[in-house]
Amino acid sequence: MSVPVTPPLADQLCFDLYAASRAVTAAYRPVLGELGITYPQYLVLIVLWERGTCTVRQIADELRLDHGTLTPLLRRMEGEGLLTRRRSVDDERFVEVTLAGRGEALRVHATRIHCDMKDALGLDEDEFVALQQTLRLLTSRVRD
Repeated sequence: MSVPVTPPLADQLCFDLYAASRAVTAAYRPVLGELGITYPQYLVLIVLWERGTCTVRQIADELRLDHGTLTPLLRRMEGEGLLTRRRSVDDERFVEVTLAGRGEALRVHATRIHCDMKDALGLDEDEFVALQQTLRLLTSRVRD
C-alpha cells in the first residue's frame, strides 16, 4: 500500500492566502498602534464611518464575523470611548452601535491609512483593482 503524495506547502493556495492576510494585517499594525486601535477595531470603525449607526447584526454581517466574536470586541471598544451600544428604541431585541467621540475623531486618519496601505502593497491601480476583484470572487464562491 503506497502513501499518497501530499502537495507541498508551496502549492497550497490556502497558505498563500493565509500568509498574504497576515502580512497585510501586520503592515497596518504600526499605523493603527499609533492611534491606539487594533486591526479588528479599525474594521468596525470603517463600517460605522461609512454607514453611521448600525445594529450589531449589521456589523457582524458586513465584517463576516459571528456574534460571539463581535460582542467582546464592541464591549472593549465602548470601554475605550470609540463607540456606544444601546438597545433600539424601536425593537429592544436589537443593539444599536454608534460612534463615540474618540471613534469619530479617528475618522480624519482614514484616508491617510487607506492610501499608505495601498502604497505599501506596491500595486498600481489596475493591479489593485484586479486583486480586489479576484479576492471578492473567491470569497463569494467559497461562501455560496
